[in-house]
Amino acid sequence: METVGERLRWARERQLLTQEALAARAGVLDVTISRTENGHTTPTVGTLRKLADALGVDPVWLRFGEGEPWGEAAA
Repeated sequence: METVGERLRWARERQLLTQEALAARAGVLDVTISRTENGHTTPTVGTLRKLADALGVDPVWLRFGEGEPWGEAAA
């Protein structure tokens, strides 16, 4: 997965969440999820943190694709 949007979609779908459900869980607008997944925008650091926390994934993995989604301990 090369983009933050691809990683976001992958993590969201693994948890069987809709864009709307993730947005509600993270406290962001659902359009933010859509635009990110479609490659139209890159979220701010604060929004990335909220999304990572809501999905339980490593924020560095979500933004840059480095490491493992659930951190090194889960690998």
